[in-house]
Amino acid sequence: MSLNDIVPVLLSGGTGTRLWPLSREGFPKQFWPLVSSRSMIQETALRAVGEGFAPAVVVANEAHRFLIAEQLREAGIVAPRILLEPEGRNSAPAIAAAAALVAEASPGAVLWIMAADAAIKDVAALHAALAQAAHAARETGRIVTFGMRPTAPETSFGYIEMGAPLGDAPGVHAVARFTEKPDAATAAALLADGKHVWNSGMFVATAATLVTELERHAPEVIAAARAALAAATRDLDFIRLGAEAFRAAPSISIDYAVMERTGHAAVIPAELGWSDVGSWDALWTIAEKDGAGNALQGPVTAVDSRNCLVRSEGIRTAVLGLEDVVVVVTEDAVLAMPRHRAQDVKKVVETLRAEGVAEAGAHRRVYRPWGQYSGLIMGDRFQVKEIVVRPGGKLSLQKHHHRAEHWVVVKGTARVARDAESLLLSENQSVYLPLGCIHRLENPGMIPLHLIEVQVGSYLGEDDIVRIEDTYGRS
Repeated sequence: MSLNDIVPVLLSGGTGTRLWPLSREGFPKQFWPLVSSRSMIQETALRAVGEGFAPAVVVANEAHRFLIAEQLREAGIVAPRILLEPEGRNSAPAIAAAAALVAEASPGAVLWIMAADAAIKDVAALHAALAQAAHAARETGRIVTFGMRPTAPETSFGYIEMGAPLGDAPGVHAVARFTEKPDAATAAALLADGKHVWNSGMFVATAATLVTELERHAPEVIAAARAALAAATRDLDFIRLGAEAFRAAPSISIDYAVMERTGHAAVIPAELGWSDVGSWDALWTIAEKDGAGNALQGPVTAVDSRNCLVRSEGIRTAVLGLEDVVVVVTEDAVLAMPRHRAQDVKKVVETLRAEGVAEAGAHRRVYRPWGQYSGLIMGDRFQVKEIVVRPGGKLSLQKHHHRAEHWVVVKGTARVARDAESLLLSENQSVYLPLGCIHRLENPGMIPLHLIEVQVGSYLGEDDIVRIEDTYGRS
């Protein structure tokens, strides 16, 4: 990494509750292709590759580590450093850990900190603003945020009042004031005065400046981050932060911890076609639409309907005579609502959680480092799953205390270890794994392996897995 390289820092800790039922804790919105054929985290990472950029640092939830590694690999992102949080503690501890990590070797390196789940249409304008921000960070010690020119009196964003232009940093203004998410009347007033911009949550600063300002304004945060790095362990391609030390960090945003307290805050006003894609209404706003204003994705038909967002992940979905509504259909859940209630989806999720509904946070499809599985049928003492193993993927060597399993190969080739045996199965062949046998499934082929698994036993929970050996370091 040269001294002029910019280090992208991707924050991937959010769960995107307002985009339920697509976005859930187990597979949040940054991993979904919402605005293109690539996922949001892939789009974000690809804005920061090539000349002038160092390998990315990604701060992520430990539960998503294999999803992140696989999606970055698919996008061609080389040598990312993935910091794993044992639990979310808001943005300040995550940023502190990334800044402390980079500062150990390159305190003068410029960090470009951004959420992994925002959409940006004008990447050229983004890079131009980034160049101005990096200059201000290097030459004046500023912490520069990107302020989006507001297009509506939004109440879901924070606002920044721009102060005087900085003479030693072209295009950059001092920050006069931060305003938390306002009510409708206040938002309208802020939009009208021409001095306010939306707080995008992107920041540019040197690692040394961030560390110094954290020491000054949030010493508990940087102390916990340093202790977590000191206690960190490397696990495959991941840096697993020390759990006890990281949990000691206050749960606080970088805005509260530093930006609203520091004398080094600055802002660049920009028009990037930015959206935080924070709700279904926000997605409708930036999506391509038909002549009636409908944003349609998947096997969807709209008749005599206007200004609707309708998305289906597989089931044929039709709407008739509707206006300004959202309909989202996944494998196991359906959401229908007026578009203007998009900010209230959290209430649905909270209600489902209070009712103990699994779909509040988990999808029927579950992703693993070797591939994925989907629950098809759950009965009394049996269940049926579809398992997909990517080429070269290998499940752990394991056994079960309470269930036997039957595997039927639907597509591809399976290598199965069953106690002392090694079996090679092709399409339409099957194998029986009696209770207690030591077994492993592997895909030695060049195409994904699809098989049907039938489990039979007195207990069928995922915790009835005794891992004897695991390629991916799971216990």
